[in-house]
Order: sequence, then C-alpha cells, then structure tokens
Amino acid sequence: MRSVVLLLLGAQLAYAGTHSLRYFYTAVSRDIDFPEFTAVGLVDDGQFMYFDSNIMKAVPKTEWIRQNVGADYWDIQTQNLIGAHQVFKNNIQIAKERFNQSKGVHTFQRMYGCEWDDETTAINGIYRDGYDGEDFVTMDYKELRYISSVPQGVPTAQKWTNEEGNLEGWKNYLGTICVEWLQKYLQYGKSSLQKIVSPQVSLLQKNPSSPVTCHATGFYPSGVTISWMKNGREHHEDVDLGELLPNEDGTFQRTSTLSVTPEDWKKNQFSCVVEHQGKTVTETEDEIRTNNGDSVPIGIIVGALVAVVLLIVIGAAGYMLYKKKQGFKPVSGSDDGSNSSART
Repeated sequence: MRSVVLLLLGAQLAYAGTHSLRYFYTAVSRDIDFPEFTAVGLVDDGQFMYFDSNIMKAVPKTEWIRQNVGADYWDIQTQNLIGAHQVFKNNIQIAKERFNQSKGVHTFQRMYGCEWDDETTAINGIYRDGYDGEDFVTMDYKELRYISSVPQGVPTAQKWTNEEGNLEGWKNYLGTICVEWLQKYLQYGKSSLQKIVSPQVSLLQKNPSSPVTCHATGFYPSGVTISWMKNGREHHEDVDLGELLPNEDGTFQRTSTLSVTPEDWKKNQFSCVVEHQGKTVTETEDEIRTNNGDSVPIGIIVGALVAVVLLIVIGAAGYMLYKKKQGFKPVSGSDDGSNSSART
C-alpha cells in the first residue's frame, strides 16, 4: 500500500485569537428518564460549570473556577438556574401547543454567549433558540432584532423585537457583561485555557475497501481544520468531516473520512492536512492502521463516549437551543443572565 503523508501545518489560524463564553440550556419533556432541565457553561469549548433539575445546584467542573470564585457565586448561579428551570417547563408546554403536539419526547433549547478576539478586540454576541433540534428564534446581534425561520416562531420573534427593554438588556449582556466575565475566566484559567497542545494524527481503515479516516486527537485549544490533498492539490469530493468531540482529559478530537476506491489509492497520493496553532509536524506512514492488527486507539472510544454524554447534556442537535427571557436584568455576582424570564 502506498505511503500516506500526514501534515500538521503551523500556520496561525484566522480565529486563533478568538475566545468564547457560551451557555447551553436544555429542557426535555417528562417522557424519558433524564433531567427536565440542564445547563452547561463553556469557556473556549471547555466545560466549567454544570446544573440540572435533579441535583438543583450549580457546580464547578474545573479547578480554575473552583479556586477563583466563592460560595456567593454558586448561590447566585443556582438561584438563577432554578428560576430558568421553571420558565423552561412552561416554555416546552407552550412550544408543544404551538406545534400541535401532545405526546412524545421533545426538547426546548437555548444557546447564548459571546466571542471576543483578543487581537482585534472584536466582539460578537451569540443567541439561538430551538425546538426539537431545529431553529426557532435567533437574534441578529448586529442588527439587534430577532428572526425566525418557522411560522410558529414568528410571533415570538416579532414580540421580542418590539420589546425595547429585552433587546437593550441582551445587548448589554452579550456585548459587555459576558465579555467582562469571559476575560475574568481566561485570567482565572490562564495556565490551562491558554495552553497549546498539538494533535496526534493517524489514518484509520477497517479494511482495504473501507473509507479512510484521518483522526486528530489530543489537541487544545479546539480550533482545528482537517482537509485532504490529492497529488498535491486540494481534494473535496467524497469527504465527510466529523463533529468536534471532547476527550476525557479536556483536549479535543476530530475526524475527516475520505471515501475512495482501492484503485484510486494505488494510482494517487493522498495527504491528510491538519491545521492547528503554533506547531509544524510532518509524519509519514507506510501503512494505514486497520482492524487487522492495529486496533482503533482507545482514545477514540473513550472520547466518543464522553462526547455523547456531553452532547446530550448541552442539547445535541447542532447546539440549536431555546430561550425564554424578558425584562433581562443581570446581577453583578453572576455572568449567565439566567435570572430573567419570558413567555412566547
């Protein structure tokens, strides 16, 4: 079998200076054995806090947040999220009525937060609502208005856009308060959040006729791109890019799968190009790792299992989340803005 060149390029990425603080809320109907409401907070895609309606308590998930905030911080987070739980219970019922649904398992989700570029100081607010994994209401941060791609969400988008207090509250939170807390968190977790760990790259294949997977794992931060080259030129056909997944140790993994015939492999030279921050590594493999001898690295299995749990908690389905807020008045002791409520 032809050798396949694995390239890890050290070119600085356009988003290398961008950091993010995001919250994911998920409410589910009572028809499954899962918490009615969960909340997860992430800095640069790494989880730092967690809450669900079973434990009814916000808890730290990293040592850096545990060491830098006191009991008052967690008390405020807990009270805010208890309030959000009650709002979301009502929201999921209203959404079921809107979509004319009376049975089955349904999800009512929200994602919101901010992005800050520490090089250009550019700020972007993020706000997406979703129902059953589909967009419901989204905020256009630049134009400061709500939009909806489904008829059931149009009345809510119009109502919230016309509520000046709602928009001004979110503008203040997303553009100022959220960024201030993000900068605090980055300072708190400087030693871990600002570390750079290069990915380990492998080519995996079940058998000679199976697709070939380029697997990058163990990298931090999460920004990575994986692409394919064919005889030195970019190749985009028959390529399937996998989701970014967390590893158990806080690093990340991602795959890109290329489907080509064995004859195509023999006649051409394919390269998997992985781009990450700050490092350049070139590796040549004489043989693709297969199930016939070399087993799939345990990191893939463990990472995938962790990812499944995390994605369920933060509301999988493309991180499309549902939010219900009105009269937004963030308090100084908490950055999540979850102390507000609204109805559709």
